[in-house]
Amino acid sequence: MIEDAPQWRAITGQSLEEYFSYGWLEAVHPDDRPAAEEAWRDALRGRTMFEWSYRVRTRASGYRHFEVRAVPIIRHGRVVEWVGANSDVTPQREAEEMRGRLTDQLGAAALRTARLQGATAILAEALTVEQVVQVIIDVGRTALAADRSAVALLDTDRAALKLINSGGLPDVPGAPGEEIPLAQSSVMTMAVNSRRPVFAESPESLRAQLVDAGGDEAVISGFLAHSDERAWVGLPLLAAGRALGALRFAFTRPQKISQEDGVFLEALAGQCALAVERATLFEREHRTAETLQRSLLPDRLPHIPGLVLAQRFRSGSRHVQVGGDWYDAFVIQDGRVAAVVGDVMGKGVKAAAGMGRIRNAMRALALTNPPPAAVLTGLDRVFDATEEEEQVTTLAYMVVEPGTGEGTLALAGHPPPLLVSPTGTGVLSEGEPGTPLGWPTIRKQFRFCVPPGYTAVLYSDGLVENRKRGLDAGLAELCSVVGEAPPEVVGNPHMLLDFLVDRMLAGYEQDDDVTVLAVHVPAATKSD
Repeated sequence: MIEDAPQWRAITGQSLEEYFSYGWLEAVHPDDRPAAEEAWRDALRGRTMFEWSYRVRTRASGYRHFEVRAVPIIRHGRVVEWVGANSDVTPQREAEEMRGRLTDQLGAAALRTARLQGATAILAEALTVEQVVQVIIDVGRTALAADRSAVALLDTDRAALKLINSGGLPDVPGAPGEEIPLAQSSVMTMAVNSRRPVFAESPESLRAQLVDAGGDEAVISGFLAHSDERAWVGLPLLAAGRALGALRFAFTRPQKISQEDGVFLEALAGQCALAVERATLFEREHRTAETLQRSLLPDRLPHIPGLVLAQRFRSGSRHVQVGGDWYDAFVIQDGRVAAVVGDVMGKGVKAAAGMGRIRNAMRALALTNPPPAAVLTGLDRVFDATEEEEQVTTLAYMVVEPGTGEGTLALAGHPPPLLVSPTGTGVLSEGEPGTPLGWPTIRKQFRFCVPPGYTAVLYSDGLVENRKRGLDAGLAELCSVVGEAPPEVVGNPHMLLDFLVDRMLAGYEQDDDVTVLAVHVPAATKSD
């Protein structure tokens, strides 16, 4: 610069001496100066237009954004001067930056909302506490980028938090154990005791909060010295103001928790608390229903000369849905044996209780008037008096004579029994299927013989029907599977039931109870 530029100097406050030569660059922001100088020198060397943007220090208001454009004036082949202008574009630039910040904030808010909605949807499908914990761990990893996630539930009797996932805490001196007394200072106990989130964005922040909460400074220092964690979040699990436990997320790097992040984390903790409370209730009902269901099933089947009885019961309670399947076998007044498999539709305590009522009524009826048609007729009356109209209950009931296998069968809307020959051929009973209990009908019974060497298999629909396989296809597959059983399996009812259950459930997700009862009549020996 060899000529004065009064407007530039008026804005920047530079003196003429400060402005001359390359002194004008001193008014440019230090971060922008090297690139601006290089671009200006390139324009000089190439005699090309100089276009650039930089921040300029002004006399009155700090730095402002300017855009510069200058063109060379060439006469007789040489540059005689440069003509251009610096334009103050600070308002436009600030508006662009504001739009960018708003866009980023809206994007971050939308992402947090989507993550919360996703976590809520997944938590809604989690039925056990174990499943809820796994969802929380996954959300901590994916949505928060947490390096460790821990869940602890409150034991009010012991005034302590019980850690659910042992891998959620570092294995270092001073770290909380699997049982954390509420009096002990930790991220989770502070969250539960205060009913508020705890954010520690650095080791120094955590140290100060734990010490303020009464923690042992030496223990805290030992933990921080050995742990790779550098930031922590503790969230109380609250349901209707009642503390259920706490969440702990830890990061191996310092973590800035914004106000928006805090709102998201509190909302996440609220959804987790609802899921934990729901899962706890599900598990409590499951334990009650399972205890009831198993208490109503026989401890063991009777030992009867001339018959071999076998059973398999595989609960579909992996999804905390105890059902109403049952089986029973007992000797009636004339020495014959009654065998039954039933299914009360539905899940939980209600289904198990209904199963108990029908089972007990069936036993009483069978012991007084054993013919299958008479028993089902009596059960219809009991069902009308005790069960709800929408309840559906089916069963297969047979009476068989030991030794000969002569018997009778009646069905109440239940899948037909399977008769397995000594050679491994399976044939379904062709008797009238009937209707579920409580439907107005005339009950019928028909002859059903289990010749010596044969096995009759009674089963619930969980063996042959599921979400991917219809009943007809399942019945056809059952007969086919029997034909694949080795001879030693066919002749042993216990091995036969294991074979049928394993093969029929292979490749399918079990979503219902599976109950199977075998009545085998041994083949006559030569001595007989």
